[in-house]
Amino acid sequence: MHKTIILKILGTLLMLYSLTMLPPIAVALFYKDNGEAAFFSAFIINLVTGLMCWLPVHSRKQELRTRDGFVVVVMFWVVLGLFSATPFMLYQLLDMSFTDAAFESISGLTTTGATVLTDIDSLPKSILYYRQQLQWLGGLGIIVLAVAVLPMLGIGGMQLYRAEAPGPVKDSKLTPRITETAKALWYIYLTLTVACAISYWFAGMSAFDAICHAFSTIAIGGFSTHDASIGFYNNPVIDGVCGIFMLIAGVNFALHFFSWNSKSFKRYFQDPEFKCYLFILAGIATITFTGLLLFKEYDSWLEALRYGLFQTVSITTTTGFSTANYASWPALVAVTLLIGSFMGGCAGSTCGGIKMIRILLMYKQGLREIKRLIYPSAIVTIKLGSKPVSDRVIEAVWGFVSAYVAIFSILFLAILASGLDFETGFSAVAASINNLGPGLGTVASHYGEISPVSKWILCCAMLIGRLEVFTFLVLFNPVFWRH
Repeated sequence: MHKTIILKILGTLLMLYSLTMLPPIAVALFYKDNGEAAFFSAFIINLVTGLMCWLPVHSRKQELRTRDGFVVVVMFWVVLGLFSATPFMLYQLLDMSFTDAAFESISGLTTTGATVLTDIDSLPKSILYYRQQLQWLGGLGIIVLAVAVLPMLGIGGMQLYRAEAPGPVKDSKLTPRITETAKALWYIYLTLTVACAISYWFAGMSAFDAICHAFSTIAIGGFSTHDASIGFYNNPVIDGVCGIFMLIAGVNFALHFFSWNSKSFKRYFQDPEFKCYLFILAGIATITFTGLLLFKEYDSWLEALRYGLFQTVSITTTTGFSTANYASWPALVAVTLLIGSFMGGCAGSTCGGIKMIRILLMYKQGLREIKRLIYPSAIVTIKLGSKPVSDRVIEAVWGFVSAYVAIFSILFLAILASGLDFETGFSAVAASINNLGPGLGTVASHYGEISPVSKWILCCAMLIGRLEVFTFLVLFNPVFWRH
């Protein structure tokens, strides 16, 4: 392992990341909320630390190997997540402990959207903006990680990006050079963010709220500038704008790339994962709507449709925005939505969860095993569209899902040991590992009341979920550290 190149990259990342403290300084000065000192101090801390890491090794030139890549990817999220906590700790009005500050920053950067803060409406504008910016930067990092970096590292289930087949089988870059790939993804991400912000503004949000919510919508984050989230506006048009852009952000960004490049929407409906995504969303929406009607949660079916549809898209895509308190809905509906968050959106999107492509391949593998029971001698090939999927990919998917369930179970037992009740513990771990945010029970609205131990366990869950499990687990394999 090349420790010098890893340290050099880490130092460079921290120095670049220090620049992200400048926009909150501008916001603090514009709104005169006295937050510039905290963000300037955070800027200096990040810059100096990065410089100290970079200077001793800046002249070293070594090729980054696959093993080094795994370490860099994990350190990217862990180190930046911890250093992002500095403004929260330095802002005296917040009076946040290191644990709370780290929880908030890791939640933001991993686009989880779980918060320990209350009375959000009264928070300084610079802090509100910073929280949203964290999610936006994290969302962009996820896209580049998922589409441009992970395929090169060969991570199970993610080595599925082939230019001519923008669905499940993707083992090459979108464009010949990774820099061009990252640039193309940046343009798409930025375009969607600007379009979302303008749409929110036209729908009735203030300019500040429109920009902030556009950041967290496209990042599938869920942080809001209000305690009541999107429900604060009580505006069906804003609900609609939010729902559409959450739906778009939940789609594979590689698919956006190819569809926009070919200037044809046909690409979307030719993609098996996209069709599975819409089908599962429609199924969950139907159960939610029916449940709300059966239990007479709302006076009219239009209200049930409006709130049920919004929460279906928000929870299943793991965004976590709310227009209603879904935790207080009938258990059938609340649990169905929570199960939806395990499925998440499409691979290569900003969503959390297992991802629709893996759900689809598991379903097809299940059908194949049934056919093999009936026809033991038959050779049954799994296909996505007209393309066969290799058994190696199916094995990787099953390995990923098995690891996901195992890690979830371990974290769930750990959270119960920390003192949380079953409902709160189960939903908190699910909401964290799926990068969803709001859970059930005590953590339905915020995570401020749980113990510091529980918060650190959930921080681990957020990072593991964001790193697609295998990227994290590989570091604990003794073989990884052998020369």
